[in-house]
Amino acid sequence: MQYTAKELARLVKGTVEGDENTRVWKPCKIEEGEEGGITFLGNPKYTHYIYEKQSSIVIVRKDFQPEHPVNSTLIRVDNPYMAVAKLLHAFNQRSKPPKGRSWRSSVGRGTKIGKDCYLGAYAVIGRHCQIGNNVKIYPNATIGDNVKVGDGSIIYAGVKIYEGVEIGRNCILHAGCVIGADGFGFAPTGDGGWDKIDQIGNVILEDNVEVGANTCVDRATMGSTILHEGVKVDNLCQIAHNVVVGRHTAMASQVGIAGSCKVGEDCIIAGQAGIVGHITVGDHVTIGAQSGVTHSVPSNQTIFGSPAMEASKRRKVEVLVRNIENLARRLEILEKK
Repeated sequence: MQYTAKELARLVKGTVEGDENTRVWKPCKIEEGEEGGITFLGNPKYTHYIYEKQSSIVIVRKDFQPEHPVNSTLIRVDNPYMAVAKLLHAFNQRSKPPKGRSWRSSVGRGTKIGKDCYLGAYAVIGRHCQIGNNVKIYPNATIGDNVKVGDGSIIYAGVKIYEGVEIGRNCILHAGCVIGADGFGFAPTGDGGWDKIDQIGNVILEDNVEVGANTCVDRATMGSTILHEGVKVDNLCQIAHNVVVGRHTAMASQVGIAGSCKVGEDCIIAGQAGIVGHITVGDHVTIGAQSGVTHSVPSNQTIFGSPAMEASKRRKVEVLVRNIENLARRLEILEKK
């Protein structure tokens, strides 16, 4: 499918600078620009590519001022990243979503399936489930008993959903993720062994939640593990039992959140950060990569490091650590004197 600059500008609410009839048929990276491609300039360090490569169309900020002549047609927008999200969605619509039910799939007794759903080969749905309209369940996905899946959700190949899980509308579960496995609950027996504590709660994913490949969200011991509306979780994350994550919080790969932790709304948790159990992270908190969060964090903070602390304080600590050898030498000289 081809688009003109005029059509794309209308889609992303931008203005065209150049030939509005320029046609493109594929998105491309700015460093690999070529004829027929559309790309974007979001980070200033990539600016030189806009002069070196010949993408047919480049999306830029409204205030972008080129230092050299640009051969590409420009579409000026307020936010290139938001514009590209709409653009990629438009190109992705070219492939028709699958529909119908494979004869190799299995549906348990008492399960209700909505209209226009897709069940791939060897997809298994347990008993007494409620599957909404326009749900896509890809091959080899397994859904336990008494599961609810809202309209428009997508469950990719190999996903495992345990019994009693509730999934909202327009959720996306990527390949290999596990929703509702037992939380890590064991009681010491006193003789060196462990007794398993039954995990009888469930997991609730509210509307528009996305869970990355091979991520695990554990069921609650009692009550629910909850990912509220719009939460985005990357690949290879671990969310333990009874964790609650607030609306629109996003976390990158290899984040681990221990049991009964409460994370607020609109937080950003960077890769490989770890959060201990039974603490509260406020709203609008940013946690840097590889941070170890060991205590509750107030709202509107930026923290990083291990142990994590407020950003300005942590930077001072980092300066002292980098200079510790010099400080130790100076102290040794003073002691000798």
